[in-house]
Amino acid sequence: MADLPDVPTLLDAAVEALGGSSREGQQTMADAVAAAVERREHLVVQAGTGTGKSLAYLVPAIRRAMASKTTVVISTATIALQNQLIDRDLPRLAAALAPLLPREPTFAVLKGRRNYLCRNRLQAGTDEEAEGAELFDPRQLSSLGRQVARLHEWAEDTLTGDRDELVPGVGDLAWRQVSVGGNECMGARVCSFGQECFAEFAREAAAGVDVVVTNHAMLSIDMSQGHHLLPEHDTIMIDEAHELVDRATSVATGSLSERAVTTAAKRAARLVEPGISERLTECADGLALMFTEVPEGRLDHIDEGLAGAVAAVRDAAAACVTAIGPNPGELDPDTASDRKLALAALEEVREAAVRILESYEPPLRDRTEVVWLTKALSRAPALNVAPLGVGGLLREKLFGDRTVVLTSATLTLGGDFTALARQWGLGREVAREEADRAAGRPLEPVGVPAPTKDGDDGNDGPHRAEGEPRWRGLDVGSPFDHARSGILYVARHLPKPGRDGLSEDYLDEIAGLIEASDGRALGLFSSMRAAQQAAEELRERLDQPILCQGEDSTGQLVRRFTEDERSCLFGTLSLWQGVDVPGPSLQLVIVDRIPFPRPDDPLASARQRAVSAHGGNGFLAVSATHAALLLAQGTGRLLRSTDDRGVIAVLDPRLATAGYGGFLRSSLPPYWGTADPEVARSALRRLAEKARAEEGENVA
Repeated sequence: MADLPDVPTLLDAAVEALGGSSREGQQTMADAVAAAVERREHLVVQAGTGTGKSLAYLVPAIRRAMASKTTVVISTATIALQNQLIDRDLPRLAAALAPLLPREPTFAVLKGRRNYLCRNRLQAGTDEEAEGAELFDPRQLSSLGRQVARLHEWAEDTLTGDRDELVPGVGDLAWRQVSVGGNECMGARVCSFGQECFAEFAREAAAGVDVVVTNHAMLSIDMSQGHHLLPEHDTIMIDEAHELVDRATSVATGSLSERAVTTAAKRAARLVEPGISERLTECADGLALMFTEVPEGRLDHIDEGLAGAVAAVRDAAAACVTAIGPNPGELDPDTASDRKLALAALEEVREAAVRILESYEPPLRDRTEVVWLTKALSRAPALNVAPLGVGGLLREKLFGDRTVVLTSATLTLGGDFTALARQWGLGREVAREEADRAAGRPLEPVGVPAPTKDGDDGNDGPHRAEGEPRWRGLDVGSPFDHARSGILYVARHLPKPGRDGLSEDYLDEIAGLIEASDGRALGLFSSMRAAQQAAEELRERLDQPILCQGEDSTGQLVRRFTEDERSCLFGTLSLWQGVDVPGPSLQLVIVDRIPFPRPDDPLASARQRAVSAHGGNGFLAVSATHAALLLAQGTGRLLRSTDDRGVIAVLDPRLATAGYGGFLRSSLPPYWGTADPEVARSALRRLAEKARAEEGENVA
């Protein structure tokens, strides 16, 4: 690495070329990332909004890739950040660093195969197993048919086949007609369109580049499968790391529904004797019948009837797989495609059935998976199975043999990194371990020891030291002066939030705040029902325009909210990370209640019970941690630039009065706090007057 400029030199050049200014937190983070890569040591970095954390990890990543002639992987949670890195940050950074490096850095984006149009699937025509497929034809004028027809037209022009480049987009059902998952693809060597495959083009483009940008879902699939989808790498930067556990859990969740079983049976019918596939079809009917007799929600125990229906699906799917038999070798492309699609569908339902039944074998306190039944108006019933935690998977597959840097604006909960470190499967923080050693205190492991290879002496770098991944934590702070820029107002005088929607007291409080701020408010509600109730009732009481999630696309709503400074935008948790509105259009963030998971949330409630069963504080470890993370993300919408000012209004008095309130408040930046409603409203009036005056000056 000595032949290349060091990270501070490269960072200074990048900041100057991009027209930015030097930031202490950014420099500190970049130095720490470079040191972690050099030492092969995991690093957890909290970098507040405005730090410039993308550059702080991209510069060391590029230097590492070029010095070691390997690829560095960047993983993000959201499409917005992924596109920002590929379309804006990396092209500009590569051009800025090129004069200082032997060549211009290279980069590519890589997504799961399902994100790319499949020419073979397109040529084969509409999937007859698609739900409601009998109601449409691509040449007819149904909504689904029109979307499929658009996809056929787009296929003639697209150079990438990437779904994200199709604007406006299409629904999931339409996209499934022209795409395949990794387990459904027959492979480029067999496929008639193997030489024209968009997914293969993307993988080829990612091979050998310096930086590959992917997403947490793709990363989780890569970890859970036997073969690697990502290029070989020994260093990975995980941005939006607070989302990693949820995305990994989603990938690891299995589902069993009547439709999935029926689809598998129809695909198998093309390849096996009728009686064998018909048996699986009958099992789908039996499963649907049992769903009608089982209540929705978490199933701690499975009754005999449902267990029998699931076992029948397992056995019938296995019989179909056996009947299809091993790969006979050379097949024509159509037969090879049918075989691959059938086996993928059969294995999916069989594996889900096996996992569901096996999850009930251990005693309740020792179970590692949870099963629940969903019944939604818009979807058919489904039996789901998910792991209680993904720490073991991450510990072994992610942290085991590479250097990992995890970063986000919100990683310290309750004042430190411990809560998320445990969820990721990390062991002891190096600084604490060193302090304990110096003080002669015993070293108690934080997490479950990672499995070691036979003969591993524990000296293969810090990854394997003492059997668990060790790491360093760093909070580089924020360029914002939170105490001077933001007020945290907790409405201590209000009653505790109820279960029957927003009370009149809450609506009055919201109305008073919005009147004081003259709009400019983002309302973040715990449910869509509460958001809609607030929008409907306050539109009759206020002059300020109120926009509500669901009335238009999120992008359009945010655009209108930004352009009309007097407008308000109400929404639910899905808005909490999707709104980035600096300036006077957003000076008030309202949170109606502490965002604890719902009491009937099957996964959260099972995780909480499991922690409590093993002597831990289930509420603090699961519910309070969940709430702290979402609260930090939601309130973080207020300050997006160093010039922003405003008020965060949390209407739930428990943030001030409950014993866990201190834990939640310590997870937030150090805003100036008050429980006096008039203090909050006065501050909002002053901000609104200043914004109006500046707007008048701009017009003049």
